[in-house]
Amino acid sequence: MSETLIRLQVEPLTREAFAPFGDVIEASDAAHHFTINGGNTERYHDLAHIDPGPDGRNIVSIFRGQPRALPFTVEIMERHPLGSQAFVPLSGAPYLVVVAPAGDAPGVEDLRVFLARGDQGVNYARGAWHHPLLALDGVSDFLVIDRSGNGPNCDEVRLGEAGVIDPDR
Repeated sequence: MSETLIRLQVEPLTREAFAPFGDVIEASDAAHHFTINGGNTERYHDLAHIDPGPDGRNIVSIFRGQPRALPFTVEIMERHPLGSQAFVPLSGAPYLVVVAPAGDAPGVEDLRVFLARGDQGVNYARGAWHHPLLALDGVSDFLVIDRSGNGPNCDEVRLGEAGVIDPDR
């Protein structure tokens, strides 16, 4: 691996910017929403395409992420070729999302880094490359909806050249 680190730009997480990689899960005016339960509840409806893939089933888990210190060096990426994977924060803390388009193994030039608020979740589309969980400010729990079923559903690659996320994000 090269000794030179590429600086990765952190951008706000928005539906439009994240669309090539999956869905943003959030209660926003941009989402289809309507009142239910006799006017007591606002339902933000159908926020993500949860895809268990052929012969898979959706499962619900909680992942407890340890905080990552910045600067952070991005050296690996993973993807789930058989189904999507959704992360919804339960701790209310911001976290980082590093992604690259589906397809061949990504290079550092393919990476995008998003700062997710503590009220935004993400759903990685089937095959989209992403970095493992990047909690920032403390131990953080995430509700995770992903696939269980036959076949290996996690490919991991080491980047040929690393990227670094600076502390000033």
